[in-house]
Amino acid sequence: MSPAVQQQELAAPAAAGPVKSAARALDLLDEIAAHGPGTQLQLSTRLSIPKSSLHALLRTMVDRGWLQTDPTGSVYQLGIHSLVVSSAYLDGDPVLARATSVLDEVAGATGETVHLGRLDGPDVIYTAKRESAHPLRMHSAVGRRLPAYATSLGRALLAEMPVEDRGAMVPEHISAITPNTTTDKDAVLEIIDRAAYQGYATESEESCMGVRCFGVALPFTHHAVDALSVAVPISRLGDGREDLIIETLLSVKARLAAVHGNSLVR
Repeated sequence: MSPAVQQQELAAPAAAGPVKSAARALDLLDEIAAHGPGTQLQLSTRLSIPKSSLHALLRTMVDRGWLQTDPTGSVYQLGIHSLVVSSAYLDGDPVLARATSVLDEVAGATGETVHLGRLDGPDVIYTAKRESAHPLRMHSAVGRRLPAYATSLGRALLAEMPVEDRGAMVPEHISAITPNTTTDKDAVLEIIDRAAYQGYATESEESCMGVRCFGVALPFTHHAVDALSVAVPISRLGDGREDLIIETLLSVKARLAAVHGNSLVR
């Protein structure tokens, strides 16, 4: 090997890889967001990080506002800076800006709870919500993550995928969220196939007892990753309410496709 080549190899940067401390900080945020606060010992166990390494990381993240402690100073939870960054994401997302008027329109037409969600791997994350005009208790806060296979939002988005890709998005062993969650993979895939044919997806009491949801994918991008749903108590679905909700969602979907069809983000 010539001296020139040797010098070039020595000067070349090493292959980029994850920064261990940064990865641990992000894992810590994800863990607390998903499974709740914990003491240093609990978090060390949950993340398999030595307490000695975790101590300095926790102190740094508390100092920067990403985490905060309870009054005892022993339990760590998400800090105010997590909210600041989350709010900045919501404010800067172009789809959320586009969808604001749609959320208001559907909420006004149906009087029911309306959700906007985004596909993230095999899950759907709630990105916006309009509350029902009627009392309805749902655990669907913005930022919550649920398996796509069990929600109308997720099923509507999976139905937009090529048939051959859908199977990879549904696990072989499905964990039930409620007693009514469909846990057979083939049955879930049949539901998604039906959603692709109908243009909308449904689920009844599979993610929240007493509630039926209807969802459609939104054509804001070439491969749809955002969806809109309406959640309504089953007790209020008489007198043609279900047909009204489905027609409203399909009408919105068709109108958006006509408006954005030539300007889809790829």
